Amino acid sequence: METAANSKFGCVVSGSTSYVSQQGSVYAPGISKETVGSQVLFLGMVTIPAEGRTKAHIHAHHESAFYMLSGDEVELWTGEALEHKEVAHPGDYLFIPAGIAHIAVNRSNTPAVFVGVRNEPTAQESVVMHPELDARVP
Repeated sequence: METAANSKFGCVVSGSTSYVSQQGSVYAPGISKETVGSQVLFLGMVTIPAEGRTKAHIHAHHESAFYMLSGDEVELWTGEALEHKEVAHPGDYLFIPAGIAHIAVNRSNTPAVFVGVRNEPTAQESVVMHPELDARVP
């Protein structure tokens, strides 16, 4: 595989096999360390299944951003005690700074699909789970 570190050209990537992350969303990597040798960037599709939710977690060292492509709405709960709630709809962008606890909840019977990007290139990013916060979000 030609990687970003030794490539003289850009490339077209068909995507990679999806997987369920430890936080509970389904990731389908497009650009990552594993697919193209990216040094600082991950870009892929992220799905929260119908009536699904992520588990409470933080990304200690990287920022994450998402663009909601489809679905009904998703609740984004953030903060030390997950006390702040905002609701995203298709066409909205979400931003999660490094070190901020969060949970995303999809209460509809339609999967919510996002384009996701972060400044951490690996498909299995360094995530810190916070199970003690899970019950704070109904």
